[in-house]
Amino acid sequence: MTDNYLLKLYHKTLRYPFGRQLFSAMFARKAPYFRSIKPLITELRPNFCELRFNKRKAVENHIGTVHAIALCNGLEMAMGALAEASIPKHLRWIPKGMTVNYTAKADSDIRITATTSEDAWQIGDLAVQVKGYRADGTVVIDGTITIYISAKPNKD
Repeated sequence: MTDNYLLKLYHKTLRYPFGRQLFSAMFARKAPYFRSIKPLITELRPNFCELRFNKRKAVENHIGTVHAIALCNGLEMAMGALAEASIPKHLRWIPKGMTVNYTAKADSDIRITATTSEDAWQIGDLAVQVKGYRADGTVVIDGTITIYISAKPNKD
């Protein structure tokens, strides 16, 4: 197994009934707005995260599709979980920017993915690829979240 704290927690919770739900609720507490979409992290490994959330009234817009900000919350949560599960211990990260394109109506439950390459974890900007899919596999949102990677300060 890994020595990454988040991956350890993920694999530990998977041993329990409703482990994915438990882990997802715990991780969503990192930023309260994540909880608004009621996400379920379905897969987490270094350089990859997948989560899902249901289309329901609380995340819909005025035309009955999933609201753009709910989609962006999902993208940011998947990126954050990927970053925490992947970054080497001597580095830290912070979001720097997000660029997204809305490519189709989000009129169903949503699946979100975040991906990076294994060799991407260097000091400087890192572009994390994020996508959202509706139930039929159509991409409804496609984008990049740029995070800034820096060295952790020495503890004296």
